Amino acid sequence: MTLRQLRPIWVLSMHSDLVVLGGGPGGYAAAFLAADEGLQVTIVESDKRLGGTCLLRGCIPSKALLHVARVISEVNELREDWGVKYQAPQIDVDQVRARKEKVISTLTGGLGQLAKRRNVTVITAKGVFEDSTTLRLEGEHESIPAERQLTFKHCILATGSVPAMPPGFQIGSDRVMDSTGALQLADIPETLLVVGGGYIGLEMGSVYAGLGTKVSVVELLDGLLMGADRDLVKPLQKRLEKLFEQRIFLNTKVGSMAEVDNQIEVTFEGPGKYGHERFDRVLVSVGRRPVSRGLGLENTKVELDQRGFAVCDAQQRTADPHIFAIGDVAGEPMLAHKASHEAKVAVEVLLGEPVTFDKAAIPAVVFTDPEIAWAGMTEEDAKKSGRKVDVEVYPWAASGRAQALGRTEGFTKWLVDPETHRVLGCGIVGAGAGELIAEAVLAIEMGCEVRDLTESIHPHPTLSETLMNAAEVHLGTATEIYKPKRK
Repeated sequence: MTLRQLRPIWVLSMHSDLVVLGGGPGGYAAAFLAADEGLQVTIVESDKRLGGTCLLRGCIPSKALLHVARVISEVNELREDWGVKYQAPQIDVDQVRARKEKVISTLTGGLGQLAKRRNVTVITAKGVFEDSTTLRLEGEHESIPAERQLTFKHCILATGSVPAMPPGFQIGSDRVMDSTGALQLADIPETLLVVGGGYIGLEMGSVYAGLGTKVSVVELLDGLLMGADRDLVKPLQKRLEKLFEQRIFLNTKVGSMAEVDNQIEVTFEGPGKYGHERFDRVLVSVGRRPVSRGLGLENTKVELDQRGFAVCDAQQRTADPHIFAIGDVAGEPMLAHKASHEAKVAVEVLLGEPVTFDKAAIPAVVFTDPEIAWAGMTEEDAKKSGRKVDVEVYPWAASGRAQALGRTEGFTKWLVDPETHRVLGCGIVGAGAGELIAEAVLAIEMGCEVRDLTESIHPHPTLSETLMNAAEVHLGTATEIYKPKRK
């Protein structure tokens, strides 16, 4: 008998068919899907609001602030390139912060209402496993029952991740921030050091630079965004070097930090920069770690790998038959959209469906300016596996829309199987790349051939045409650039 065949019995008791531990994009998606299928569902979330890191202190607030920075940048471009005159912007940081919080409040309020309409019980507490079918509820919120225990048939572990903060950087000053602290936007500092050249650091650095802060970036490795295609990073790095006033220090280590006279004194060790310098604030953005410790998982059969991720199979099952894992806690890539799709798989498996998580393309987007987006196989992937691919690139300098926008630094790239002509991967750098990559994901998942893209009429003039145009490069039929057909 599957859980779908069990009729829900809704009584005021501390037992639930399904408990979802964590109320983020994976957690609430799993809870709502299961409730729609008639299961008795309880969400246990330590925050008073649903939404998790993505909504409360990650994706959504950062994109709201990036929007502000981008509009300021566009105004500057009009002044410099188009002859349209504006006075310098005056920034009310309190109002910017309030607007960001309004966006968060609107969305999380909507999730609360959706939970009520679906009869999903939400308990504000920290859940700790006493065994494979029992959670101990810790906290003081009024939603916690007197029993302080919650039993269940199954649990979906969706506890997400938190910013990693190396011990040497924990100096007890609020001037040293992680991404959560940076999003609070306590002020607009005159100077900011971003430690780490990954996507979070570059996004937040772009926000603060757009608001008027002098931003510096220090990266231990020899390049920015080391997980991304090197070709895609080049146009972004060129633009960031201008935005950050040539203060990107690669191959450089932060030796120590100390608070001195209401600033943070940082020592640098490396060819990019050596010596010490003071900053008003420091953002430490060196990665994230899964929330898997302190949950009592040792009282279950769930296994953790060396990095703390819950080990699970393609059906999101852990080694404990009662517990599934989804989202950041279940492994990389740590992306909200991956979590929500894993939620669907976990719930359908619980309901007896023969499904697995076997996506051919999980898109990744860096919301800098220009944006970077990619999906499917990368050139680095092809090199590592020894697979032959054709790489087809369409420069945005040939795009009428990009020329009209004054954003010709971008390009669209396809990786194509030379034998079958199927598209295997796609990379885009340029304005709005994050919106454009969805077409590539669909094409890769459907196993499209290049000709499918060229035969699909794209609207003109748009940046979406560049996906078609890059496919035409493979066939030698691109009219806006000259590249003869292969013989």
